[in-house]
Amino acid sequence: MGTTLIKNGLLVTSQGERKADILIVDSKIAYISENLDVSLMEEARTIDATGLYVMPGLIDAHTHYHLISRGTVTADSFIEGSRLAAFGGVTTIVDFADDNKISLAQSCEERISQMQEMAIDYALHQGVYKYRDSLEKELEEIKKLGIGTIKLFTTYRDVGYLVEDREELKKVFSLCGKLGLMVSVHCEDDEVITSLSKAWDGTYFPKDHADLRPSEAEAKGIQYVGDIAYETGCPLYVVHLSSKAGLEVVRKLRARGGEVIVETTPHYLFLERKKLEGPRGALYVMTPPLRTSEDNRALQEALINGEIQVVATDHCSFTLEQKLTNPDVRKTYPGIPGTEELLPMLHTLVDEGKLTLKDVLRLTCENPAKYFGLYPRKGTLEEGSDADILLYDPEQEWTLTASALHSACGFTPYEGIKVKGKVVKTFLRGKCIVDGPEYHGKTGDGHYLKVSR
Repeated sequence: MGTTLIKNGLLVTSQGERKADILIVDSKIAYISENLDVSLMEEARTIDATGLYVMPGLIDAHTHYHLISRGTVTADSFIEGSRLAAFGGVTTIVDFADDNKISLAQSCEERISQMQEMAIDYALHQGVYKYRDSLEKELEEIKKLGIGTIKLFTTYRDVGYLVEDREELKKVFSLCGKLGLMVSVHCEDDEVITSLSKAWDGTYFPKDHADLRPSEAEAKGIQYVGDIAYETGCPLYVVHLSSKAGLEVVRKLRARGGEVIVETTPHYLFLERKKLEGPRGALYVMTPPLRTSEDNRALQEALINGEIQVVATDHCSFTLEQKLTNPDVRKTYPGIPGTEELLPMLHTLVDEGKLTLKDVLRLTCENPAKYFGLYPRKGTLEEGSDADILLYDPEQEWTLTASALHSACGFTPYEGIKVKGKVVKTFLRGKCIVDGPEYHGKTGDGHYLKVSR
């Protein structure tokens, strides 16, 4: 791969910023220093980063590429997902393996095999949808395969994702605590949702989605698993927090000594339920649903206050045809694209003076790398780290549109939003995979990352 020198840029990480040059040797960052002398390295390629920020590649810690669900498959394959991620400055994603309820190791190995098409690096969370006597052994096996996090649900009883018995769920938490595995949970209380559905006498249009799955369900779900996590002494990772009500429960759990790590997404920070109205409302259906502007403000304030540790996207893209085929929200494919929009949407908070770029990199680089066992290989610019590097123009203004982005779904939920700052180049382990409008990623070049704890 050779030697590359990135000169004259402003290095920015979650720790700070400074003028320095970076020397990449093969796939690693070899040296970081002011005014590195390239004359000592005759074959080094020099890249002038004057006027640009030099930043670590982002980690999208919550994606669903090539998800087979409800008799169909999502729009973005591993190949297309890699491409759109690279254009958004994302060099590592953490996707999910479903639980076949027979063998977690088998489930994990099958997903790893499928993901060998990736052109960027990837790790996995493992779903656990059923307690069984063999679970401890199965968890030990997936840990050896490089899995550091399991995924649980407090809803979706109808499709078999829910571990219903509280004592069994408590055993899952205890086993994960014993083995040093992170427990992440999709928190929506199934009983609240089911009871509402049975009593519902209204319509089932997209606009009704937020009432059919209210913030009360999220709050109760967080309380339920938060109590179990506290009882077992196991940390809890709440995925895609969507509501002020859920946030208040997190605060109470923390106040009594519980360790709760919170992830949210750009769509819960910036989009509100009014998007569900009208003929294209189905495009904005995901679970949990979009909430109110009050919820948006509460989550933004929590982000600014440091109460939220990770921003990921829950990228789960379906085509326009898939999303708009059926007006009944119960049959609408839930999910939206988001990986490519992650950095530009968060950067709007930098433009508004609410966050610094260092904050953004803490939320999308350092923290996910640390929580999911990838640090310092990923998530930072340090000597010895993988040379996953972005050159970022902080002054470039552009508009988020479907035509300007790279998802195969044909739309973006952020259509028409004007943003400032754009990725100019993306390097994956020292190889330039995005150069302006050109994509140089290669199918199969992505590495599966075994996490370490």
